[in-house]
Amino acid sequence: MARGPRRPHGDGVLRVIPLGGLGEIGKNATLVQWGQEAVLVDAGVQFPEEELFGVDLVIPDFSVLRREGRRVLGVLLTHGHEDHLGALPFLLRTLPVPVYGTRLTVGLARAKAPPQATFHTAQPRTRVRLGPFEAEWIRVSHSIPDSCAIALRTPVGTLVFSGDFKFDQTPIDGKPPDLARLAELGEEGVLALFLDSTNVERPGVTPSERVVGESFQELFPRMGGRILLTTFATNVHRIQQAMEAAARVRRKVAVVGRSMEEVIRTAHSLGYLHVPPGSLVSVEEANRLPDPRVLFLVTGSQGEPFSALARISAGSHRQVSLRPGDTVIFSASPIPGNEVLVARTIDALFRAGAEVIYGTPSGTHVSGHASQEELRLMINLLRPRFVVPVHGEYRHLVLNARLAQGTGIPPERVLVGTNGTVFAFTATEGRLAGREDVSNVLVDGLGVGDVGEAVLRDRQHLARDGIVVAVVGLERNSGRVVHGPEIVTRGFVHAPEAGELLQESRRRVVEAVTRCWRRGQTELGVVRGEIRDALSRFLYRKTGRQPMILPLVVEL
Repeated sequence: MARGPRRPHGDGVLRVIPLGGLGEIGKNATLVQWGQEAVLVDAGVQFPEEELFGVDLVIPDFSVLRREGRRVLGVLLTHGHEDHLGALPFLLRTLPVPVYGTRLTVGLARAKAPPQATFHTAQPRTRVRLGPFEAEWIRVSHSIPDSCAIALRTPVGTLVFSGDFKFDQTPIDGKPPDLARLAELGEEGVLALFLDSTNVERPGVTPSERVVGESFQELFPRMGGRILLTTFATNVHRIQQAMEAAARVRRKVAVVGRSMEEVIRTAHSLGYLHVPPGSLVSVEEANRLPDPRVLFLVTGSQGEPFSALARISAGSHRQVSLRPGDTVIFSASPIPGNEVLVARTIDALFRAGAEVIYGTPSGTHVSGHASQEELRLMINLLRPRFVVPVHGEYRHLVLNARLAQGTGIPPERVLVGTNGTVFAFTATEGRLAGREDVSNVLVDGLGVGDVGEAVLRDRQHLARDGIVVAVVGLERNSGRVVHGPEIVTRGFVHAPEAGELLQESRRRVVEAVTRCWRRGQTELGVVRGEIRDALSRFLYRKTGRQPMILPLVVEL
């Protein structure tokens, strides 16, 4: 079937709106809309950068799905990584739509979702009809099993979402990418390809995952102490190879980190991970074994401050402490933006006396994303009329656009946009058609969306300059100061060493109160403002810093 079902609907224009994943790494989610009916491809999270103080996750603004009478028919998942399905729990709480994906992808998503959520398992090369859309999953390689591209047939033509992919010809699970089906789709006709841009800066072909297993087989016999190996929790193939290499040298395996425990449990129960008999032990049991008999699989490959590896490096982990002779292997590369955190963790590990193996030359990591030659191959197999670079920071999108043009796609058919760009397609035309208002939603603890720009500015202000609290009690009728003023600081100055500064600050508070009452301005709000202004001017003149000033004025 060359095209999806055609039927008149609205203005006859298909709209594709990325809610995330363009101009950034993570938060991948794309809305495809025909008339009022729509599907969502992926629903991912982004992990916060350092300036988002206290924020746990960043998710797309799913309120866009309810605008203008849209009816979302389902969510289509390409694979099981957090940046493609991690936002599902937040989406499904308010918009309980069915979710479709391959077996492992659904297994990982179901573990996070509300109990009432509806999931459907899709096999590669099978088709699922959702209103005017028909979705088909096509197997590709990535750093997690069951990864697929999605071919979405629409009334104006077929869209292909590459998902995260590479063309690994010797995959660990023996299931190579379905190049034949991709070529068939190219013969049938592809209107637009939404192409992964993550590794567009890398020439050549991304090495096979088997390269890492060979490195493990070579490294493990040479290690005399314990091995702590950190990788992405969802990298099931990597975990499989680490377990097999450990079994060869009679090392027991203990898992440190809740997310990795959950993935291993799910992947093993579904048959995607084969644990050598008797090799998996508890952390407590591993601590009682001789050092040369232990492999710890540890979360924290991205240097997350509260991850298991970060706490081990700081000596604050409850169960695992570094010992002389320990070797830590980083089997992951930093996500853009995490380089400083990873470097900080590596430094802390060295300071603690561990041997650390990291970086591309070590052979302990290969990417799961396509390099330039594989991107060209995907374009040539599908021969799309239009190419839309996705999944990358803005420079990646631009470079991927140039790569597509180099394969013969005319420049006017390579469409570069950002989150919120409306890509409009007919059977023969594709164009940028304005913008939809999309934004980030910040998740902080149990709060979803209640941390906005004002809160972030306050947190940044507090982190940069600290806070000064001025507490003063006034006699109700006369305005005379009868309590304090007390000056409390946090993150500004160390009180015992700043006695003169704080004493002068108290005097400025009394003067501010007196000025207000002399002018007849007795409202507490006015008094607080006068104190804030007076202290701010004085402290900036004395210190060159602008702490947050919080006056607490009470009438007694």
